[in-house]
Amino acid sequence: MPVKCDLTSAIAAIPPGRPLVITDADGVLLQFTGCFERWLADRGLYLDLTAYQIEGGIRRQDDNTRLLDVECIALVDEYRADLDDLDPVDGACEALAELSQVASVVVLSNVNATQAKARLRNFARLGLAYPLIANDCGAGYLADKGAAVRALAAHARAKTFFIDDIPSNLADVAKAAPNVTLVHVVESEPLRVLLGTAFHAHCYAKDWREVQSFILEKLD
Repeated sequence: MPVKCDLTSAIAAIPPGRPLVITDADGVLLQFTGCFERWLADRGLYLDLTAYQIEGGIRRQDDNTRLLDVECIALVDEYRADLDDLDPVDGACEALAELSQVASVVVLSNVNATQAKARLRNFARLGLAYPLIANDCGAGYLADKGAAVRALAAHARAKTFFIDDIPSNLADVAKAAPNVTLVHVVESEPLRVLLGTAFHAHCYAKDWREVQSFILEKLD
């Protein structure tokens, strides 16, 4: 029987009254950009990000010319078609293991049902046994996570935390579920500097150690 990665199945796995940690996957739990850079290198390309977006940020190694936006999007789609071999962000697995002792953990990822199968293989390799919600992104990969977080928090009826790297995702959740505590963390220091802090979050963590400490402090 296939493993379900929908909101209803995740809610069924969450005991009401227990604190809840909802985390993104790409760029937060898993090294999306770091692994993407290696993937691009095998194709004679490299990342040159001046903003937190892939479009316009890929260059050819031989002449340093930028790829067109449509070419960048096609490469991301190709890369995202097989998500079963991404490395974890430093400290993420360990922090979630500790947090799972005092809170339920759910992964909310903007992948579709097909990509979710590869994502679960990746989780199995890393020993991550948390419910996964495939927040199907359709034509784009920045789907609104607000509704899913609101439903999860309403079911938990306890302190709820949402962890993400993308400011617009944090903003969507702040609007849909204002009682949820927002935590920002991103996979690497260069990306964190690139993003800055000109957006709303309750915690701007440098790494997963700070994420863990912040959440445990709020639960104490």
